[in-house]
Amino acid sequence: MRILKGIFVLSFLIVYSSLKAQISVDAQLRSRFEYRHGYKTLHPDNVDAAAFIGQRTRLNIDYKNENLDVFMSFQNISVWGDVPQMNTSSKNSLMIYQAWAKFNLSKSFALKAGRQEIIYDDSRIFGNVDWANQGRSHDALQLKWQNNGFKLDLGLAYNQTDEQLTGNTYNLLGSYKTFQYLWLHKDWSNFSGSFLFLNNGLQYIDILNNQNNEVRYSQTVGFHANYKKDQLGLSSNLYYQGGKDIQNNSLDAYLFSIAADYQVTDKWKTVLGAELISGNDNGAPFNQKNNAFTPLYGTNHKFNGHMDYFFVGNHMSNVGLTDIYLTNTTKLNAKSSLTVSLHNFSSPSDIAGSSKKQLGTEIDLMLAHNVQNNVAVKIGYSQLFAAEGMEVIKGNSDKNANNWAWVMLEITPNLIREIGGN
Repeated sequence: MRILKGIFVLSFLIVYSSLKAQISVDAQLRSRFEYRHGYKTLHPDNVDAAAFIGQRTRLNIDYKNENLDVFMSFQNISVWGDVPQMNTSSKNSLMIYQAWAKFNLSKSFALKAGRQEIIYDDSRIFGNVDWANQGRSHDALQLKWQNNGFKLDLGLAYNQTDEQLTGNTYNLLGSYKTFQYLWLHKDWSNFSGSFLFLNNGLQYIDILNNQNNEVRYSQTVGFHANYKKDQLGLSSNLYYQGGKDIQNNSLDAYLFSIAADYQVTDKWKTVLGAELISGNDNGAPFNQKNNAFTPLYGTNHKFNGHMDYFFVGNHMSNVGLTDIYLTNTTKLNAKSSLTVSLHNFSSPSDIAGSSKKQLGTEIDLMLAHNVQNNVAVKIGYSQLFAAEGMEVIKGNSDKNANNWAWVMLEITPNLIREIGGN
């Protein structure tokens, strides 16, 4: 409560202390019911399905004047019932999701620093993972430049567990020690293209000899392209990874994707696409070589099926993936739409214990409806038909149906809209 009081006091002072400033405050309350019976991995025999309701509550404050933009986002993540009704403390307290400032150095240059989302292009390498209630944000510094339709971002991050007197070993599992990147983007009339270079450093910790701890670097470099004219759209990704992985294997991996979308009618859009992600024969690096591409900090739920069998906390350094998909989106009326996607999954690499490379087929359904301004409901259902290859790489040959269903209510009111001005 003290944090909330401080937020509103700060908002009040900002609004009334600067006539040239603008401030907006908005909130998000998102509740999602999920039924999991084979989500992320094949469902084992004699085990009950999971069902729960997750909640995200966010408060966003954005302050702007002529040369400065300050943004703060506070959130609480919970599962209904994880705190008793008459609680004396919260299991999941209010936390800072974003807190950054961007100020203009000149007409072309700006500096952005603090905890922030990093999103580029189609979110394949950098994304905010908005589907996950916690989202993804980085403690980072960006130097931003734009001129004549060109945009250039230079970014860096350097993480430490806490303030230390000696040493720089970073022991927070699941995160990186440091990265540096360059992103260059240009828009033309019907075409846009981006170039990305990312030098990513992961902390290796030698549990036998603390003096051998080191940061191991991989390099991801590639292009993203979009073309749009009339009813036709084309998009493509091409990325290569080299350097070292966390186990000091040499990386030699790639990702290639291509998709075509066509607006058949005002109410019907179809997308046909394919993605090839390299992997390792037999599902593991061999002879200190790793051919498995990792999408790193992308919004992986957006790709390769909604059931998240690939690259959402799993399938790293495995056999890779070939995903051929067809998606149709139909507007049912002014407020509703239905999206149907069909994915065929296979392995581009050999699978140990199987002579077949087919992994399975997935169908995803999603119905979206805008109840009113700032209130939306989405309903989803997915079914996976697993093949022998999937059973091998997931280590489960139980013959269960694998499905997943969810219902999400999202309320996004604008509490204060751009108070202030000249």
